[in-house]
Amino acid sequence: MPAASRTWLLILAMTAVLSACGFHLRGSANLPFKSLYMTFGANSPLGIELKRNILASGNTQVLTSAEGAEATLEVLAETREKVVLTTNSSGRASEYMLYYRLTFRVTDAQKKELLPATQITLKRDISYNSSQELSKAAEEVLLYRDMQSDMVQQILRRLTAIKTAQPTQPEAAPATVPAPVPVPAK
Repeated sequence: MPAASRTWLLILAMTAVLSACGFHLRGSANLPFKSLYMTFGANSPLGIELKRNILASGNTQVLTSAEGAEATLEVLAETREKVVLTTNSSGRASEYMLYYRLTFRVTDAQKKELLPATQITLKRDISYNSSQELSKAAEEVLLYRDMQSDMVQQILRRLTAIKTAQPTQPEAAPATVPAPVPVPAK
């Protein structure tokens, strides 16, 4: 069998395997409401990226005030933290753990909670070397930017899941039939 035929056969087999396992690209977020108000600061990088992703989905508007919004994403806390993970023999930090935490909740127009207070915590570790001060600072900025993008995707997944979490009506319980009473033998 020629090498070109084997290559095409391998590509065809891999395509069949990927399509059979249910693999598909992540689509845009399909949020359960038509308008959303977010309480991020005007210059919040996370708020700007989240707004851009929501608008890209095409079915939800991000409003500048809570008036007329079907839902409100309220930011309760947003923190970044850098903690020493390990030290070297002279007691200087050689590795750090970067934390990015966001706590938020989602309410509807009547102030009913659609999503209770939820905390998302992301963490990344970074090695440190004092002789590479500038490159490590740039790496830290890149890691926080990566965590921010990851945070946006996690928020979108939680917002999308709100519609599936709506309570459904309980099914009617089947009528119970009393068990027959045994008759003693004579």
